[in-house]
Amino acid sequence: MIIPRPTYLQQLIASKGNRMIKIITGIRRCGKSFLLFDLFHEYLISNGVEEDHIIEVALDDRANSELRDPDKILHFIKDHIKDSGQYFVLLDEVQMIEDFPGVMNSLLHLRNVDTYVTGSNSRFLSKDVVTEFRGRGQDIHMYPLSFSEYYSAVGGDVSRCWRDYSTYGGLPQTLLLPDVKAIRDYLAHLADTVYIADVVERHKVRNKPELDELLQILASVIGSPCNPLKLANTFKSLKKVTISNKTITKYLGYFCDAFLIEKALRYNIKGKKYINTLAKYYFTDMGIRNALLEFRQLEPTHLMENIIYNELLYRGYSVDVGVVETVKKDENGKSIRKQFEVDFVANDTDSRYYIQSAYAIPDEEKMNQETNSFRNIDDSFKRVLIVKDDITSHRNDEGILVIGLYNFLLNHDLMVKG
Repeated sequence: MIIPRPTYLQQLIASKGNRMIKIITGIRRCGKSFLLFDLFHEYLISNGVEEDHIIEVALDDRANSELRDPDKILHFIKDHIKDSGQYFVLLDEVQMIEDFPGVMNSLLHLRNVDTYVTGSNSRFLSKDVVTEFRGRGQDIHMYPLSFSEYYSAVGGDVSRCWRDYSTYGGLPQTLLLPDVKAIRDYLAHLADTVYIADVVERHKVRNKPELDELLQILASVIGSPCNPLKLANTFKSLKKVTISNKTITKYLGYFCDAFLIEKALRYNIKGKKYINTLAKYYFTDMGIRNALLEFRQLEPTHLMENIIYNELLYRGYSVDVGVVETVKKDENGKSIRKQFEVDFVANDTDSRYYIQSAYAIPDEEKMNQETNSFRNIDDSFKRVLIVKDDITSHRNDEGILVIGLYNFLLNHDLMVKG
């Protein structure tokens, strides 16, 4: 089964020959190697690039372990350059090279070499690339399959596809497995022996059970505002374990670095500033989240909210959690301060969208409850309510764009043009 991944392939094509190192990042097993070694390789060949002008190295392959030495990998690449024609260097899991920033900078000096690399953690990107490449590294961040990518591969009844996607996530390998048991075993194996083990090894974590427990707690509270203190209290009440705020902060950073979770900051819409007291954490892949909880806590409202968040990131938005504060007088003249939450504030270079996720709107009271925050926003940016019901997209009497979930996920222009 070949899933095209056009969003990412087009980014690679657009960046071809720009004299920068193209760095494809993302959670392990999301399809980075396939994008680079299959989809992009095939694009190059179909556009006239000779096979011997494409130099590929999978650095996580034991057979290539000696090429993790910076001098040996440079010698290997230079030895394959036989003429002045354009060469394409494709390196998988580049963070495994010792002093990889030095290697990448050396490749930038080869004028007929265009370099593309993948990496599975953000620490090398945020730290080394920014400082060492001095603006000459381009990040192309890759996610597991979006719902539209998943549906393009599976097809059939959209509601059944949603059920499977919200349960087993979008890691491409799950589509090749024969049955539910194989999928569950695969996801459980990845969660423990790949993702968590990778964090433990990379950061030399001494207390793996603490790390496991924290990740499970995060999985059970997706969509809930929290901070290290709140998580420490949860640890103490549920697990009868005392863990410091500092340790939890450190572990949260590790999970974000491994792309297991994403942190959504709270943004005061009227005050136009970030609120640092609480944040929300969402999982990059629902299958991994559900596997951590042994597929027991499948709350549809939380899964829907997490998937909408991931979809907005996939479309290139920066996403915050919105807070609207109001102050009104009661009948006695006393000031009453209230806070209303907007599930997501999605920003791009040209526009902003306020988005609410609502699993069901059974009556007018629920509609008013879900849209209260919108009524207290005094700017003109578009307000969008996404509901699970299969409805025709429309604007209600208050100008709010109401979209059915499947339409939102499968029609990328609907929110923009609706």
